[in-house]
Amino acid sequence: MLRHLPWLFLACVPAVAFAQTPVKESWVVTTDLWGTPLYQGLTLERTGKRLGGELDGDGVEGERTGSDLRFVVTDSNKVQSSYTGKVSGDTLRGIADMPDTNNPKTRVKHAFTARRIPERPAGAPRRHDFKPTTWSNEFSASRAPVLTLWSGDTLKTTTLDSGGVDEHGVTQALFGNPQTGPFFIADARPGDMLVIHLKRLKLNRRHADSLDSIVGRALTPALAAKATELGKPVRWTLDLERGVASPESPTERLKDFTVPLRPMLGGLAVAPGFGLPAFSTGDTGRFGGNMDFNEVVEGNTVSLPVFQPGALLYFGDAHAAQGDGETSQYALETSMEVELTVEVVRGKAPSMPRVESPTHLMVLGQAGSLDDALRSATSGMTQWLEQDYGLTLSESAQVLGSSVQYVVANLAGRSVGVVAKLDKARLAKLRRGEK
Repeated sequence: MLRHLPWLFLACVPAVAFAQTPVKESWVVTTDLWGTPLYQGLTLERTGKRLGGELDGDGVEGERTGSDLRFVVTDSNKVQSSYTGKVSGDTLRGIADMPDTNNPKTRVKHAFTARRIPERPAGAPRRHDFKPTTWSNEFSASRAPVLTLWSGDTLKTTTLDSGGVDEHGVTQALFGNPQTGPFFIADARPGDMLVIHLKRLKLNRRHADSLDSIVGRALTPALAAKATELGKPVRWTLDLERGVASPESPTERLKDFTVPLRPMLGGLAVAPGFGLPAFSTGDTGRFGGNMDFNEVVEGNTVSLPVFQPGALLYFGDAHAAQGDGETSQYALETSMEVELTVEVVRGKAPSMPRVESPTHLMVLGQAGSLDDALRSATSGMTQWLEQDYGLTLSESAQVLGSSVQYVVANLAGRSVGVVAKLDKARLAKLRRGEK
């Protein structure tokens, strides 16, 4: 009788227990649209030959046989595109058959490739010590990631100064704010908010470089006429023990002049969105960039909208200290050790970069003029008050009119920055929602 018990046990187990467990894979798909790359996030769930999943939120159905793969994507308007390709290791290549962008009745074929994203390691978020060997002079969606992170992971690495010089005084990259990265945040997708928690910014050398200059936007015609001899380099000594900087070769009147060290990141950005070119690391926009805002410091958080799968996080242009506006064109340019933690907030992309300190909410408006930058900062702050505090526009207007502060963040780039600030103590009695 005992020898029949295994069969009896099997007969009692529901058939679903023997169904194949779905295999879930994540990919970044690059489709060549007449020479312009379109990057999309693809999630596939495979049960036997059958495929399900989504491509940037649109439903996917298909099948895989061996290395051959075929699936159909149906968007919210019931328009379908078909993808046929072959898998080789962690790479997928094939052809996408899609409606013509100008004539939906016509079909067009585009080549595509895909890169498989590694699975998230089991267990708690991880710490990564990363030693960079390459740097970027543009904020680009097409640059290969240097490391993959997940929401909650912590990264420790280093930056160069704006001239491409490392902590040992060795030139490692082209001048012009070379950036460390990009870092691929595996669970970030377009429409999300990437929150960067700046855990530690530590200076790693004892000098910084600047200029005896005043940017043109801060000059009257009369002052400009007197400033023709400006623009000479100034070397600063960084006294890390005392926490101050001073000119290395001061004039008699500046021999006792010191400024407190307050390490900050001048550059912090994600890759710009589809159809936009790569931006120089001297540029700014909604994606962040060369913001040169002196509140991007240890202990604060910076929140940026995500435009591309994986966000592609860049940072660099370390400053030992900087006044509002970076009016000397260069701040106290140096190199730095950086430790930060990344966090992905689903579907809550801010309209402009946000900075939060223990005491203030700050929105950085960036544009070609101070007027336009101020408008962007004001609009971004009303969005924040609506999202996190539930305020109507009328209520936000009352808060701003009584409490907002405006700061000129950056005057030195092709764009300028204006910050709208609110003291969190003023909002303490308002109920703040979760991110």
